[in-house]
Amino acid sequence: MNDFLKDIIKTTGNEYAALVSDGVEAGDVDSFIDTGSYVFNALLSGSIYGGLPSNKITAIAGESATGKTFFLMGMVKNFLDQNPDAGCLYFESESAITQQMVIDRGIDPNRMVMIPVTTVQEFRTQAIKVLDGYLAKDESDRKPMMMCLDSLGMLSTTKEVEDTSDGKETRDMTRAQVLKAAFRVLTLKLGRAGVPMVVTNHTYDSMGSMFPTKEMGGGSGLKYAASSIVFLSKRKEKDGTDVVGNIIHCKNHKSRLTIENKMVDVRLNYEKGLDKYYGLLELAIKYKIFKQVSTRIELPDGTTQFGKTIMNNPEKYFTEDVMTLLDEAAEKEYKYGKLH
Repeated sequence: MNDFLKDIIKTTGNEYAALVSDGVEAGDVDSFIDTGSYVFNALLSGSIYGGLPSNKITAIAGESATGKTFFLMGMVKNFLDQNPDAGCLYFESESAITQQMVIDRGIDPNRMVMIPVTTVQEFRTQAIKVLDGYLAKDESDRKPMMMCLDSLGMLSTTKEVEDTSDGKETRDMTRAQVLKAAFRVLTLKLGRAGVPMVVTNHTYDSMGSMFPTKEMGGGSGLKYAASSIVFLSKRKEKDGTDVVGNIIHCKNHKSRLTIENKMVDVRLNYEKGLDKYYGLLELAIKYKIFKQVSTRIELPDGTTQFGKTIMNNPEKYFTEDVMTLLDEAAEKEYKYGKLH
């Protein structure tokens, strides 16, 4: 059977065609990028030690000031930390990123290229040129690379720019098709190159149904191309009357790796930044790793503590054994079961 199928592979003339047993070059995910939050990692990959897939498009969508760029910059930092010889290409359409902002997030500015783009066509052409050049190199010469687009919602089209220059106020009705064509080409090239791309986008209220729902702008191009789409919303976190941060609700709107429509909450503290352990306490209680006893939490060793005490010193209570059990719980909670 193998010889028969290998003959067919040769007949296709497709250099990327292969038996699944040899691996699917543009599809298999061999590594993940830490998001900075254990539960957010689990939402995207089914493992608290996972995160963003290393060769797919991931979309982070939400209204203004929901933390899209904050999450994205954190992912860039983690990717560069995980890969000491890596670089990041950051396509920027909002003119919002400054050198100081990059440095404040702990990112080495010498390893990040900022590429301002105005139109979908500019982004498409430049991204494809980079990927074609990257794929033309010997695999041994390719350094790890990450691509970001912040944000898709602010990109216009060449026609829109020309019409504005001519004083016309007509809307470009071809934008969605141009976007779809761009992502059709990019998706396979990113998979072959093993390059992750994170795209931020805006959401709006869709009023066509009985209950208002959130929709992502830009047509269906990104919806089809993205391996995962996460919708963000937030509420303020208070300590008494003082606002000390935000609780960001992350909903898995689409995923090819984990169960859709699952939600996690992530804490963003104004002083300490992203709380890596936030959300693990609830997961531990749900899967009986910890037990809720009245107002206290019973730990595996039989001692009890208040939840706040545990979260104030998470490294002490989330031991290696507990984290192993939590990773198993995350797989049950967020991953699809296997067919038998």
